[in-house]
Amino acid sequence: MATNILVKEKEVVIPGQILAEGMEYLPGQGAFRENDKLISKGIGVVNISGRFVKIIPLSGRYVPKEGDTVIGIVKDMTYSSWFVDIEFVNEAVLSLKEASSDFIERGADLNDYFSIGDYIIAKILKVTKQKAVDITMKGPGLRKITEGRIISVSPIKVPRIIGKQGSMISVIKDATGCFIVVGQNGRIQIRGKSIENEMLAEEAIKKVEAEARTEGLTEIITKFLKERSKNDIQKA
Repeated sequence: MATNILVKEKEVVIPGQILAEGMEYLPGQGAFRENDKLISKGIGVVNISGRFVKIIPLSGRYVPKEGDTVIGIVKDMTYSSWFVDIEFVNEAVLSLKEASSDFIERGADLNDYFSIGDYIIAKILKVTKQKAVDITMKGPGLRKITEGRIISVSPIKVPRIIGKQGSMISVIKDATGCFIVVGQNGRIQIRGKSIENEMLAEEAIKKVEAEARTEGLTEIITKFLKERSKNDIQKA
């Protein structure tokens, strides 16, 4: 049977909508196969990558996956662990063992490491079937955040903000000179040489979030940043 793709890239689809007929295309995130048909599980935007047809939801909370980098807020602690808000229904657990590459003795004052209200960059270590989440601070770039600003975006817009192979976020970093960490849970750290640079980076990120479905968005953001930089130079 011949394969027939019935939707276009970035088309908005609804639950139960047939995406493709035949066996050439494979179901990705948000899609499933029924006999020879690929069908959408929910409302979302079509993404066709090679043979995979994915549906990116238009809205929704962050769902943690092993290996994700997230930005969390320490909410509570016990004598042996911290509880961290990662924008998920359950708080993540950071144990003494995973809090540092250095050995932390039992009975140590945990406030010497992380206190309630601290922002941290962590990695998802494990997600159980019961949706309990363990995180780790062991790894390159994982640390407590002490500088810059934290902003929040919709988690489902994170791939667009990062761009293919990091293209979009690289444009924003290069134009603003800011150090930027994008958490998969929708929190983003921006640290620049000036408040103005940080605010420009934030404005660009929010523009990407708002216009995520626009064609040629990388070029639009590049032009936007160039014009803003030019205006700043003229004002100076």
